[in-house]
Amino acid sequence: MAGDVVNTTGATHAGLLSGRRLLITGVVTADSIAWATARAADRMGAEVVLTAPGRDLELARDTVGDTGMPLLSLDVTDEEDWTGLVEALGSDGGRLDGALHAIAWSPPDGLGGAFAGPAPSRLDLSFATSVSSYARLAGVVADLCGEDGASVVGLSFDSSRAWGIYNWMGVMKTALETANRYVARDLGPRGIRANIVSAGPLHTRAASGIPGFSTLIDSWERAPLGWDANDPDPVADVVCFLLSDLARSVTGQLIHVDGGHSAVQGADAPGG
Repeated sequence: MAGDVVNTTGATHAGLLSGRRLLITGVVTADSIAWATARAADRMGAEVVLTAPGRDLELARDTVGDTGMPLLSLDVTDEEDWTGLVEALGSDGGRLDGALHAIAWSPPDGLGGAFAGPAPSRLDLSFATSVSSYARLAGVVADLCGEDGASVVGLSFDSSRAWGIYNWMGVMKTALETANRYVARDLGPRGIRANIVSAGPLHTRAASGIPGFSTLIDSWERAPLGWDANDPDPVADVVCFLLSDLARSVTGQLIHVDGGHSAVQGADAPGG
């Protein structure tokens, strides 16, 4: 099949992140982009610190296993968790060279069904979890980074169209992409880079809550390079690139890692 990709992570880039201390948020299950990024960054020489929301800590511990990566609790809607995170990160000198924001949430009725369905208060919580927490995380990185600056990366999904099954999460991803540009503008003078990776559809825990997710997978059959919905490693590799010095002049950008689907998607793709 066209587009079969040879995974060379860790083979040719072993020292890409050497000496860097990175925070990878949203690690819960082994199928996540967050965990794939943590493993790749570790292989590339980074010191990796992980977070998961308190309700998922036990599941995250099972995922992390005996890797030795520290795991902290972070519910981005909980002020005490933010305080605890900053204290924990600063307890041994406090330097932080980058972070992946892999956090999003939608009320169940915000995915599929009537677009006007969710209660406003639930959408407020979705925005706080999925969007404004990105800016706050960037602020934490800015406060803890050294003189050489740092990098923040967020995760999105193609927000150029109204996907029929994505509804309010599509709106949140659009807002996240916009917020990223403002973060890049404000923190650039402090040496902080901010970028978003828009990934193709992957079989993750989060995706399992999206009704009709298989229609997205079917749409990606037209991707020029092909797309393996069970392999988050290509996305993790690009995140690691953005966290590295190789991307030292890249900020405020949206980078698609989707097998080229976003370049050729047609009007017949399943959507609104």
